Amino acid sequence: MDDADVAQLDPQARAFIEEVEAAGVPPLQTMSPAEIRMLQAAFVPRLSGQLEAVERVEDREISGPGGTIALRTYVPHAPQGILLWVHGGGWTIGSIETADAACRALARRTPCSVVSVGYRLAPEHKFPAAFEDVRAAARWVAANAEALGADATRIAIGGDSSGGALAAAATLDARDGGGPRFCYQVLVYPVSDNDMTRPSYREFGAGYLITIDEIRWYLKNYLRSPEDAENPLVCPLRAASLRGLPPALVVLAGCDPLRDDGEAYAARLRAEGVPVQVLRYDGMIHGFFTMPGVLDRAGVAYDAVARSLRHGFSRTAREDSAFEPGVAV
Repeated sequence: MDDADVAQLDPQARAFIEEVEAAGVPPLQTMSPAEIRMLQAAFVPRLSGQLEAVERVEDREISGPGGTIALRTYVPHAPQGILLWVHGGGWTIGSIETADAACRALARRTPCSVVSVGYRLAPEHKFPAAFEDVRAAARWVAANAEALGADATRIAIGGDSSGGALAAAATLDARDGGGPRFCYQVLVYPVSDNDMTRPSYREFGAGYLITIDEIRWYLKNYLRSPEDAENPLVCPLRAASLRGLPPALVVLAGCDPLRDDGEAYAARLRAEGVPVQVLRYDGMIHGFFTMPGVLDRAGVAYDAVARSLRHGFSRTAREDSAFEPGVAV
């Protein structure tokens, strides 16, 4: 990372990267998934910071295609709708706990009931296990919408990183009859493709917390074969058509190798008639959305996502094409 690159980083993001480097955390691809999960769990309290209170938090298990699926539901006062949230972590790490701060913030600020899904992880469970669990959770949410304080026409889905890919895949599946229809989607720096030749991979593929080598390792963990990478349920940008999908908010980090993948997905959505808004947080790094304890702009992003969700839950705004094409914040 040269001086010009450092200048692009938000000071808090730079300080956190330096802290991780000083701690001597080895490259993730040199560790076992179990070791990484333990390391990540140790960081969660620091990254999450002070958790926001909501009226009710409930943990439960539902039946899924591969056994039980853990769900955590956040119910605020007078929810406007339901958001099914899919955590990130390269399909390999991450959990309901790593998403806890973001889910609480969105539940309280929108307000909406948020259901966070603890899907099966790779490499123990390869594609399509995670997707199948998200689909099962979506069906459960639709069947229990009234108990969660909303009707089945006000269900949104969202996720960050690989969770964003799974959320986008769920909207494709729902459009084609595989699950309940969503009124809105929130994709936070989503994995949309496996083509790592876009400029952001060259600019930010090393020294910005997540690396190209780690992204390749995550994909290898999840895929059964290289052919799976062509499946739009893994890489939504590979879908033959994106028409008919729900309106979308795409949230990007400016110093993230996945930034241009998210930009490309948003551009295709817009080109195929899907209302889409893009918010790019310049100076931010991949993962910032789950780091309100160390990065103040995570809270700024929560406010923006909550505003967009309120719009998405509005019955009169479902087909609104007046979203701003892209805003750097």
